[in-house]
Amino acid sequence: MTGHTTARQQQVAELLDALHTDGGVRVVTGEPGCGRTTFLKTAARLFRDGPVRHLGADRVRELDDALRTAAADGPLLVCVDDAHLWDAPSRAALGHATARVRESGLPAVLLLTVAGHRPVDREFTGLPVLRLGPLTPGDAALLVEEATDGAVDPAVREELVTAAEGNPALLRASVQRLSPAQLAGARPLPRPLVDAEVLAGVAGGPLPGPPGECGDLLLTTAAAVRATGEEDADAGLVQRACGAVAEGPLPEALARTEGRLRFHSALVGRAVYACALPEHRRAAHRALAGAAAEADAVLALLHRSWAVTGPASGLADALAAAAADPACPATPALRHHALARAANLARDDADRTRRNLAAAEQALLAGHASDARRLLDLARGPAGPASVRGGAELLRGAVLLADGPVDDARESFLLAAELLAPTAPHAAARATLGAADAAWSAGDPAACLSALAPTYAPPVTPLATACVRVPRTDTPEASVVPAGSLAGGVGGSAAKPPRRCGQPSRRAARLGATAPRAAGVPSTAPVPDGGRPPGPPQGADVARDHRDGMRAVLLGRFDLAAHPLRRVLERGLHGTDPATLLRSAAAALMLGEVTAARRAGARALAAARTSGSAALEPRALEYLAYAELRAGRHQLARTHAEEGLRTAERAGQRNTAAHHHAVLALAASIEGEADLVGEHAEAALRTARRHGLAQAATLAHWAAARADLGAGRPREAAARLGPLVRPGARRGHFAVWMLAVPCFVEAAASAGRPQYAAAVVEDFALWAACGADPQAAAQLLRCRALLAGPDAADELYLRALGRHDDAGDFERARTELLYGKWLRRRRRLREARTRLEEARIGFERCGAGLWAQQAAAELRAGGAAPSAATEAGELARLTPQQLRIARCVAEGATNREVAFRLSVSTRTVDYHLRNVFATLGLRSRVELVRLVEREEKTGARL
Repeated sequence: MTGHTTARQQQVAELLDALHTDGGVRVVTGEPGCGRTTFLKTAARLFRDGPVRHLGADRVRELDDALRTAAADGPLLVCVDDAHLWDAPSRAALGHATARVRESGLPAVLLLTVAGHRPVDREFTGLPVLRLGPLTPGDAALLVEEATDGAVDPAVREELVTAAEGNPALLRASVQRLSPAQLAGARPLPRPLVDAEVLAGVAGGPLPGPPGECGDLLLTTAAAVRATGEEDADAGLVQRACGAVAEGPLPEALARTEGRLRFHSALVGRAVYACALPEHRRAAHRALAGAAAEADAVLALLHRSWAVTGPASGLADALAAAAADPACPATPALRHHALARAANLARDDADRTRRNLAAAEQALLAGHASDARRLLDLARGPAGPASVRGGAELLRGAVLLADGPVDDARESFLLAAELLAPTAPHAAARATLGAADAAWSAGDPAACLSALAPTYAPPVTPLATACVRVPRTDTPEASVVPAGSLAGGVGGSAAKPPRRCGQPSRRAARLGATAPRAAGVPSTAPVPDGGRPPGPPQGADVARDHRDGMRAVLLGRFDLAAHPLRRVLERGLHGTDPATLLRSAAAALMLGEVTAARRAGARALAAARTSGSAALEPRALEYLAYAELRAGRHQLARTHAEEGLRTAERAGQRNTAAHHHAVLALAASIEGEADLVGEHAEAALRTARRHGLAQAATLAHWAAARADLGAGRPREAAARLGPLVRPGARRGHFAVWMLAVPCFVEAAASAGRPQYAAAVVEDFALWAACGADPQAAAQLLRCRALLAGPDAADELYLRALGRHDDAGDFERARTELLYGKWLRRRRRLREARTRLEEARIGFERCGAGLWAQQAAAELRAGGAAPSAATEAGELARLTPQQLRIARCVAEGATNREVAFRLSVSTRTVDYHLRNVFATLGLRSRVELVRLVEREEKTGARL
């Protein structure tokens, strides 16, 4: 096996670190060419704790001797490559040895590699598995540079990376077959770039036999996957197409799961298809078309298109028309592949461009951002009509808004609006909303308002600039509200007279801080094959109302804002379109109706999943996460953000992922997990710095500061927050900085510098006076108490507690804690103990461990030990994050699986698991599983 050593070193280091607390055994697998052998060599080189043994089948008896001496000689690393090739007795002996290592806690590490294109042998079933995935595009590009000594044209390198799909061996083989002139871009590349010979050489696995043998099933499955671009295929369709028995035995290269057939190795599937004779491939597609004719017209036409040998303009037209039909039940992913195939068969350049544009739109909805970019590049060109070029720029802006520099996205949207305005005003309106979203992301309120201005209107200075809080939408088709929506909303009547120009608006302050990040997705309606922009879409009225409401808010005309926003909310909740539902959630958050926002977000998530609109799932989860944060439900927000982060990464939406990282950092700052705060905040900031995401950056800094405050470091917290909330060039995002003011005031007062916070409290009072956010009024009174003299502070604290009825446990507990500290320092110990005990219980109820420790420390300082709220078992000694990891491990998850489930790195899981073992005095995962099971049976609180 070959592989890219440097690309795997980090993964190897994390694995070796994990194996010290992970049972000592790992089965390493992956498709042919993924670098299993290189992985073992790298592990052997990096292992510094003791001796390393490489064993073959003829030396399996040495394993028992090595394990017996492992304790004396120190930790031992045993490497076994291609264990699936061992004979049955040797595999059995190896299986017994792995069980011994896992159950006895011996200081030994066993790494076994097995082929990934076949089922795992029964001797190794149940062992923790590490599947080597493909190289990232960046690592693959580095590998090409190394293999060519840098003598490769960037465009050629990009094609090689795309064709190899992250397989290091395939990438090397593709490079080796090119001449220096081809690598330099001076001569044309061979087509296909990765041919059957290269695939067969790397795969080395089962290939299809003559028709009528098991090769029929292999080739038919490969053809089904090839046409749709999915990882698997409908088992019933494949079996009908090749006449196979539904429950018959499968070739070992295939697996059946829940009615779907897939190859254990995608590379083997590619090789099966490429190495088959052309007439056999066409026959497989014809059979699939016949089997699918009754059930799915798009799928049947798609397979027919792969079965043709000559010009097929009529078939291409029919395929494009079927894929563009809104009544067709096809998913965006299937529409994407159908339209791309129709573009390849197009009779002229104009048809090809229009179909590639339509395919890009569907690829984006399906969550295939890289495919959307490639198709948009194919559709780019100055020769096309303005409507087509405008549509391409509209989609490009949506792609960049989700995964790229937001300033570039704004320019694409503005160009799209200019090109589309004469012939497609509704599409142009979506483009202007997209430009406003991009300006919002960049932290530019003036540009946001300018984008929302009526056509040909002169530039307007935003009234909201004075109070620097403006709502945001993030997409040409779906305005999604997160980050800013952590705080208030419209609440009550908006029928106010317009304010004088230049006068700061209190309601503008409130409304702006409630509008979060938006969705950034294109219209869900497919582009007609004729190339004409669609007529007024179903959500055109919703988009217009949303634009009018936002613009009215920015101009301070709240008498004009509430009615269009309420129409947006009501229309969305009465429909099933996910994009419109996301707009409804945005409007609900601006109106201050958190319950309605959560309902709209949840319905949008369900609708996106039902329709296959993978691009909308991360945004719907982002809505839900921010709405839960605003409601004070931090653990629910964390759950939504963890899932949202996984879906955003799968869909290639790094900007959306950055916002989910910010939510996770905020939630972790409440729970006192400093390492998680740092990890998620840094992840958010990495993307925010590269793509200009001012809002995500502000939230990440706020989370880090709140973690400092929870850990008893008020000076550090004040230093972090000061530039964000005080006037100046470094002030945070205009829709977010106000939310961090209560944290800054607490930090400044605790650090002995209350004078630095007085001015921002008055800014905060303008917003809190609106009364839409149930927490703001209490937070304002708490801030005033922190800055007040002894005579006034007592009453202010009591008034603040009286206003916390509608707020979450965390904010009330913070006020109880600060009041208890104030009482203790004035020797009012009995009152102080009551307040501090209430604070401790409140913090424990919402999982804020470090904050609860602060309250407990204050109780001890006042001469009273905190009482136990409940009788808990040993697991109660763990932090919330340690408890989550312990539960996952007890369910049988590996460290890598736990990391994926909790959206953290494996290093973080390893670190916490070591602390779990140390805290509980355990030596292995087996003991942890037994402890969890015992405490569950006895009813101890986990």
